[in-house]
Amino acid sequence: MRQTTEAFRSRYRAAIHPLYNPWLHGAFVLLFGVLAMGAFWSSVQQVRPLEWLTVPLTLLLFNFGVYMVHRHLGHHKKTFAKMFYARHAGDHHSFFTPGHMTFDSARDWRVILFPAWLIVIHTLVITLPLWWLFEQLNSNVAGLFGGCMVLGYLAYEVFHAFEHLPPSNPLTRLPWIRQMRRLHELHHRRERMQERNFNIVLPLMDYLFGTLYWEPEADPLRYSRMPMTRMQHHIDIPGEPIAVLAYAASVSRWPEWHPSSLKIDGAQGPLHAGSRFEEEIHAGGRQGHLRWEVTEYLPGRRWCARAQGDHGLSLLLTYECSGDTLGTRFVRTLDYHFEGLGMRIANQLLLKRRIDRESAASMLALRDRAAQSIASARASA
Repeated sequence: MRQTTEAFRSRYRAAIHPLYNPWLHGAFVLLFGVLAMGAFWSSVQQVRPLEWLTVPLTLLLFNFGVYMVHRHLGHHKKTFAKMFYARHAGDHHSFFTPGHMTFDSARDWRVILFPAWLIVIHTLVITLPLWWLFEQLNSNVAGLFGGCMVLGYLAYEVFHAFEHLPPSNPLTRLPWIRQMRRLHELHHRRERMQERNFNIVLPLMDYLFGTLYWEPEADPLRYSRMPMTRMQHHIDIPGEPIAVLAYAASVSRWPEWHPSSLKIDGAQGPLHAGSRFEEEIHAGGRQGHLRWEVTEYLPGRRWCARAQGDHGLSLLLTYECSGDTLGTRFVRTLDYHFEGLGMRIANQLLLKRRIDRESAASMLALRDRAAQSIASARASA
């Protein structure tokens, strides 16, 4: 059975050593990096214009190295890099999934930051020997090279941490950081992570090697500015929240319990953020076609999707679950809007009452069908 993000996070956090201090971890990396940069740059004096080219060339080299390691070792298991693969593709990509991309506390830095000793290895084992070679030729080039190699490492750590900040943090709205957060979010989609968006600080190598993938974010303000019709229904369903929401989020099964859903063209099983599907409906007495995109799936907690349909119809659908004494309290919230004046008038006079009745009926059918499905799964297990 596929691990859920919440279950994996709980196990990962429980395995963190009780003496682990995230602030000490971050401070050590930052302090060691700053001191190393200062040591390398201390030998730099009276830099000539041509020598300054060392800075962009070194950062370009580091960008290339990070790209190659991330792409070929972080997402493809190699015998000599099994630990890195397990930590990255296994831990990091299981801890952070679409719709669940932010850390909850500083202790979660354990799965974002590299191990503290890695900056020491990077500086002493990789950078220092190369610095010594350049030192034999030009001390300014050597100093600039050494300092920029460490700078690249720190930039990676800082940007990666920013890319997992909660969206309420003001740093997430800064240009460059905002774009890199979006690219990294797309990289964390299961179907994209082995193929797209491997750069963390600057997507230059992704662009040059053809692995850059961009998809604009939905504009939540577009919906908030609309006069939306809201319908909310809730019901108690026997079963655990994870199982109940997994059934409801399996859109291929909607025609089993929702009277308005006629046909689904989409994947089987619960759909995760970024998944798309299409639906033929008969709602409010009218035939229609909807094009859906899932925007969030937190197993056992929340599932959200948006859709565009005929007659300028826009939809926002949210399922929320919470455990209670009867099993699961399931809440379905539907917000919709018609662009055309005629359809808005028809909605007020007729459609919304019909849609409300259909939604209420769907909750009763969902309760029965979900309970049957969960019981059947338990029996077969």
